[in-house]
Amino acid sequence: MNHDYKEVTHSHDHATWYTEIICHAPYAIFSVALSLALVTFLSCFALGSSDKSLVVRGAHLLFHSFHFLHIIFAATGTVITFFRFSHNVLRGILVGIFAPMIFCTLSDVVLPYIGGRILGVPMHFHLCFVSELSNVIPFLFVGIVNGFLMSKYHESKQSLYSVFSHFIHIFVSSLAATFYLVSHGFVEWYSNMGIIFLFLTVAVVVPCTLADIVVPMAFARAGKKR
Repeated sequence: MNHDYKEVTHSHDHATWYTEIICHAPYAIFSVALSLALVTFLSCFALGSSDKSLVVRGAHLLFHSFHFLHIIFAATGTVITFFRFSHNVLRGILVGIFAPMIFCTLSDVVLPYIGGRILGVPMHFHLCFVSELSNVIPFLFVGIVNGFLMSKYHESKQSLYSVFSHFIHIFVSSLAATFYLVSHGFVEWYSNMGIIFLFLTVAVVVPCTLADIVVPMAFARAGKKR
């Protein structure tokens, strides 16, 4: 009987990887498209300015706002997913700290930097987790606490929040990545909107899916007997 239970649990865990990713992927793609629509709407007003430095400065401010917001959602989503599969508080906190640090930086800064360089934009590498740690820590801390509190909700509420959170997570990350490009001089990004959409779909969806689903599930199951 115990052997059968282990087999069922083992199959359920592997099915969850597939189910979670398939469930979240369409929402993630729609959120990327919606973020570009919002940036386009803002560009209708901002790009009319004769002083492009104002546009760049505004994009720089918007990048930080959405990047910090991204950290909250990333930390919250990571912690919720982890505690759905494990009750190890210390490991959950560590995953909630390091997963957002790695994947938020990857999707909002590193990959946009690489993409901008490929497109010929003179990008400047700006790492908030190093240069603005005093601003990052409060958002990261609140995200972890929020995720811990949400993990106490009934499982049905957690599942609903997981999908909604992932949608918003991708949305704010897409905005942060796009504003990072604009803040470094890629003001007329809309002329390459198709390429930008494909780039963001990969550069944002993949890291955010890893942070929200794959990594916390992997660490939650690590060390468990199969």
